[in-house]
Amino acid sequence: MKRAVAISLKIPDNTAYTALVALRRLGVAVARVERSDVYFFEDGADRTALAARVAADEAIFNPNKHRLAVLDRGAPRRGEVWIEPLIASKGAPAAVAWRLLDEAGAPVERSVLAAAVERLLCNPAIDRAVTEGTR
Repeated sequence: MKRAVAISLKIPDNTAYTALVALRRLGVAVARVERSDVYFFEDGADRTALAARVAADEAIFNPNKHRLAVLDRGAPRRGEVWIEPLIASKGAPAAVAWRLLDEAGAPVERSVLAAAVERLLCNPAIDRAVTEGTR
């Protein structure tokens, strides 16, 4: 079974903050931006064992600065886009997940997410944007 694992920062994420400021300046109505690296692993149904295995891999996970989540689905959630490189690099994340939230803390609407992807988050010459329902 192929599972997705998201690794995000538990310390302040300057990249996400910079994206937030840029999106606002570009007229995208967003209140918060969260970013994480997404990796895919072949594993059985044991989520706990997978989490332990990933947490032990010092090349991608540092418990002092990272938070790990085994995802329920191998696809973006509502208000989220996964930016996948067209040419994968060995050892690099399969995607960078950008989750955009509105003033109420809810995921942004599909049109807002599309504007963010088009205006800043994805360079179609080297990346592919995957949103809910497009995988």
